[in-house]
Amino acid sequence: MLSRTRQSGFTLIEILVVLVVVGLLAALAVMSMGGSSRDREMENEVRELYLLMQTASEQSILNNTDLGLILEDDSYRFVAEDESGEWKQPAERMFRSRSLPEWLTVTKYIEGDTPTLSSEEDNTEFPDIVFYSSGEATPFELEFLVGRDDSRMHTIASDGFSPLEWSYPGSERDDEQ
Repeated sequence: MLSRTRQSGFTLIEILVVLVVVGLLAALAVMSMGGSSRDREMENEVRELYLLMQTASEQSILNNTDLGLILEDDSYRFVAEDESGEWKQPAERMFRSRSLPEWLTVTKYIEGDTPTLSSEEDNTEFPDIVFYSSGEATPFELEFLVGRDDSRMHTIASDGFSPLEWSYPGSERDDEQ
């Protein structure tokens, strides 16, 4: 006589139900984190520009040349002043032109009453921000927003003499304001 032993395990239906439940939980987790992905992307964009601006400031001192930053609606680029007073693309690859995401709003406040250089009158395209070989810079403040929500605003600023300051939601400078 054959004895039938009972085998234990999961049925295909039980496995599919578990997979559906796990899939729904994973989708819920991804959707709840979706709003902050744009915040992280904005922080990465601002961090990259901040670090490039710090590098430009240091390079202008080390190389004894003025470096500038031109901000456009959807991009930014660095330029260097050559011996003839012309602003040209620098040779360093790190200072190449970069585009900004279309959803990122950049508002620039540049000091308007700074003394003008002789090359400013000759050039049609003078940089918005200049990092001088003396270690000074054009006083400025750049605000970065996603849409119109200023609760998550990032700011890069300098008074022209002090080092660059980057404030972001939750930073000390942001809490003082």
